[in-house]
Amino acid sequence: MNILVLGSGGREHALAWKLHQSQAVENLFVAPGNAGTAEFAENIPLAVSDFEAIREAVLSRKIDLVLVGPEVPLVMGIQDYFKSNPSLANIALIGPSKIGAQLEGSKEFAKKFMERHGIPTAAYRSFGVSDLEDAYRFLETIPPPYVLKADGLAAGKGVLILNEIETAKSELQEMLVEAKFGAASSRVVIEAFLSGIELSCFVLTDGKDYKILPTAKDYKRIGEGDTGLNTGGMGAISPVGFADAAFMEKVESRIIKPTVEGLKKENIPYTGFIFIGLIKVGDDPFVIEYNVRMGDPETEVVIPRIQTDLADLLKATANGTLKEIDLEIHKEAAATVMMVSGGYPEAYQKGYAIRGLDSVKEATVFHAGTQTDSNGAVVTSGGRVLAVTALGADFKECLRKAYKGVSEIQFQDAYYRTDIGFDL
Repeated sequence: MNILVLGSGGREHALAWKLHQSQAVENLFVAPGNAGTAEFAENIPLAVSDFEAIREAVLSRKIDLVLVGPEVPLVMGIQDYFKSNPSLANIALIGPSKIGAQLEGSKEFAKKFMERHGIPTAAYRSFGVSDLEDAYRFLETIPPPYVLKADGLAAGKGVLILNEIETAKSELQEMLVEAKFGAASSRVVIEAFLSGIELSCFVLTDGKDYKILPTAKDYKRIGEGDTGLNTGGMGAISPVGFADAAFMEKVESRIIKPTVEGLKKENIPYTGFIFIGLIKVGDDPFVIEYNVRMGDPETEVVIPRIQTDLADLLKATANGTLKEIDLEIHKEAAATVMMVSGGYPEAYQKGYAIRGLDSVKEATVFHAGTQTDSNGAVVTSGGRVLAVTALGADFKECLRKAYKGVSEIQFQDAYYRTDIGFDL
């Protein structure tokens, strides 16, 4: 089987790394990929939103299956593009239809979907620019903190949690009137705040049946103790200790089953991953948000814990035979620590040489923001640069191994959090 992975981050490196281990994979391609994926796959220099270039690459390289990593091409409708194009219609693509991708592409769509199917989530209302005064009045009826969410895709930056009513009103005006997040905040969802502990749940579905992948918990803030600005993720651990069998039974019966059944009932084609951001309030799970692909850096701890051949899983997903596959999970825990460029998530420099990658023995280094320069050296090319992942008997052991790996890698202005897993 020839497989193309779309994307260039740590998530895509981890997925490609796992696929590379499969006997079923003959040729592996990543587009556009990074310096890490180039070690075992052919990188194709194209943009994930350039459907015509993707079509040409798929046909010229005789691709059998496309795995879409990031959300943007899914929300743009790449699945529909493949289905409607005669030359691509028989090529498997792992990812939902354009309407299915609205679970991530529109917070309002997701909230209404959950409402229709009785899926527990925070109370909410949504507003457009013409409803600004109504939105102000709604804010005055709910207790702080105030949760404002840009309706559309905002690269993980579109959620604000604010303690002061006047600040919330000011930010709301910036989002709606001044387009703080561009078109993404042309509508804003205002939610009741839920107090609890968060985790990520991952499901793979062929549209009829599903497999529940390992749980994970990521750490979004740039600073120690979960302080400072939000990032794309500074580290993650799997499994999540507090998500025991009793809690996960609630997650499956109250959230996963109604989600998959709801998609079927509404005739929404959905073949791929559902990433459910959860919060545990007391002993009960509530949905914070849906994503329609794997998370990052959660993928870097979830995928290494899957024993089952990933190519077999994806093929069964595409063929509608997922029920026939046994999903086997490593009993070991996994942890990943993200090394980022100094200044991230704000302004940072690129092009710094990365040293020590070959010194890491007890961990796996997934590249997130790297490329190879004209001299063949691996250099930084993004804010989040490397995800250093290790397995261990428990999360303390895997964190020890991951941090040892981090200590063996150097690049100018490198930064990482030293407290991943601190709250566990």
